[in-house]
Amino acid sequence: MDEGTPPSGKTTIAPDVLLNVATLTTLNTEGVSRMSAPPGGVNRLWKRGHQSEGVRIEILENTVNVDIFLILKPEVNVRQVSRNVQHAVSRAISEMVGMQPGKINIHVEDIDFEEI
Repeated sequence: MDEGTPPSGKTTIAPDVLLNVATLTTLNTEGVSRMSAPPGGVNRLWKRGHQSEGVRIEILENTVNVDIFLILKPEVNVRQVSRNVQHAVSRAISEMVGMQPGKINIHVEDIDFEEI
């Protein structure tokens, strides 16, 4: 095998790794206060995919679709923070994990007015 040829084999990424990447990337985005539990109660147990506090992912082939549930800091531009989270999570999935980001849906659940 020469130096330029990558070794054959397969790399498997655990869903928990993707959840952690999405969560940590989101929490490090300016304007995000904290994560929120996905709404839905018992119904969310029947949805396909994997989830943790504030993040739900679905993996189709090599594409990762993400739903992120946020509570934002007060006095931020909701649209801009949402776009920043989408961009940051998409980039992290692509560069850190090497998978194709699909839909990155942002759900703003509340504004953290207690900080004022």
